[in-house]
Amino acid sequence: MFDRVISRRGLLAAGAMAAAGLASAACAEAWGSSPTPSTLSDATLQPLSAVDGPAVMSAVTTDTPVVAPANPPAAQSTSDGRPAAVAAEHAGQRPRTWAMAMPGIVTTFVPAGKQMALTFDACGGPGNDEMNEVLMNFLISQRIPATLFLNQRWIDADPGRAGTLADNPLFEIGNHGTRHCPLSVNGRSAYGIAGTASAQQAVDEVWSNHERLIRLTGRAPRFFRTGTAHYDDIAVRIVHELGETPVGFSINADAGATFSSPQIQREMAAVVPGSISIAHMHRPRSATAPGMIAAVTRLRSAGYQFVHLP
Repeated sequence: MFDRVISRRGLLAAGAMAAAGLASAACAEAWGSSPTPSTLSDATLQPLSAVDGPAVMSAVTTDTPVVAPANPPAAQSTSDGRPAAVAAEHAGQRPRTWAMAMPGIVTTFVPAGKQMALTFDACGGPGNDEMNEVLMNFLISQRIPATLFLNQRWIDADPGRAGTLADNPLFEIGNHGTRHCPLSVNGRSAYGIAGTASAQQAVDEVWSNHERLIRLTGRAPRFFRTGTAHYDDIAVRIVHELGETPVGFSINADAGATFSSPQIQREMAAVVPGSISIAHMHRPRSATAPGMIAAVTRLRSAGYQFVHLP
């Protein structure tokens, strides 16, 4: 039944996907296990001498109040959000931290009751341009809202598919970058993937897809998630100054679409009110669909409401 929902909307993804694997130098996706409360504390803020590697809107229904993010925004810039000015302002600055969670990155939100936010990344690039139709049809048929972080390469592989998702009020579209690289001002890497190497490259990684999403949806994206979810502190400020909010996660549901269904269900069992989960919507032959369907069904039975990011 579910496969007919999107097929009627012309959302069949083209091409065969390569076997899922860890990240490569082409900015592919990779994840470790879900962070624990301790790894999302200040201990997560790695000094630059650390070793590289893994270390609201209301709901669609109108009776849910708006809730505020739990993480404070970064300091304001004097550049007025102009991309060239933002890049110039931060040129040559040296970052102090490198992490998936730090002040300025939203990893949880203040819930109104038993609420949590589902987010899904579409990473794009070789072997990553398909769509998990079973997963997306489940969300649509069950009217479950989510925030979809789309990479520019994934959008450009099938703009009609991306546009149809953007037109569905269940989904808010977020910015997942241009080349899907870690966001850095000095080339800091994550999972062996070189990050952006300057303030200008960091701005370009955000802004090119920012403009692409405006052309796709008619509005600027509110949220940004970098490839690999790693940022340095200067890059976090850059994202804010470009008018978007950096987003991380508190529940790593599928480890870059590498987890089994039981593993996904185990990770999602750690959801508490205000959790933000991350999973991946571009690998249809992964276990993400069965694992997330089972987990989301169980959470809904337990009284959870799924909401967009605040």
